[in-house]
Amino acid sequence: MAVAHAPLARFRAGLDPLVLVTVTAAWALMLVLVVLDRPAVLDHGAILSAPPASLPVVLVLFVATWQVMTAAMMLPTALPMLRAFGRVARGQARPRTTMAVFTSAYFAVWTGFAVVALGGDAVLHRAVDASPWLAQRPDLIAGGVLVAAGLFQLSPLKERCLTECRSPSAFLWTHYRRGVAGAWHTGLRHAGYCLGCCWALMLVMFAVGTGNLVALAALTGVMLLERTHPRGRRLVPVVGVALVVAGTLVVSLAGPAEDGHGDADHAAPGYTVDDGGASVLVGG
Repeated sequence: MAVAHAPLARFRAGLDPLVLVTVTAAWALMLVLVVLDRPAVLDHGAILSAPPASLPVVLVLFVATWQVMTAAMMLPTALPMLRAFGRVARGQARPRTTMAVFTSAYFAVWTGFAVVALGGDAVLHRAVDASPWLAQRPDLIAGGVLVAAGLFQLSPLKERCLTECRSPSAFLWTHYRRGVAGAWHTGLRHAGYCLGCCWALMLVMFAVGTGNLVALAALTGVMLLERTHPRGRRLVPVVGVALVVAGTLVVSLAGPAEDGHGDADHAAPGYTVDDGGASVLVGG
């Protein structure tokens, strides 16, 4: 009987048709975008290398596509909380509206993360453009991201946020508020813990490329197991150590381009480098 109350059991029991269809459709749409070779709406490198005239349109498409990515990656991990909130919201005057507002808070928080991450990536691209030495060693950046993400996996903050994410009933007992405004506040609060739990892994996604569906699926699986599996906590340090080791190896093996120039084969995605006097823009 105890197994029936485990997080994974609640997840399986709560996988209602609406969420299942939404998640499946989101993954299908991302696959279509990749097959049709539309990197500008998925890949941050392509976005940052877009011509200035088309940048506003590309950014709007990026934000819109990010909603699809949030549905694909975060809805499965947040489903135990969504189901728990749905149960307690049934006694309110407008349960469907309340549930929609609560869910929209997740999308708002993760959209904010995407905008901040994209802005930080733009600053990093400018730094690389200004440093030929760094432009020739893009693996240093990727390795650094992996190490940082791995260290965060081992931090007390990760543990605290994960605890809140794995205990929907306890969270609602403490933070639940009635009404539409209360649903928004409660949703933002829990989405903040969700962000605190998963932001480093999502940053890895930016490092490997948001158009890499294999990496996205792997990261989704890790976050899903961490937050819903009964033994998910045991996976956290394993992933952390693996990321630190992988990042350290990437950094230790990083080296300049063989010809001494930052050519297109060695430059980071989206970076402009000098190749014998010619400016080469490498797509993401």
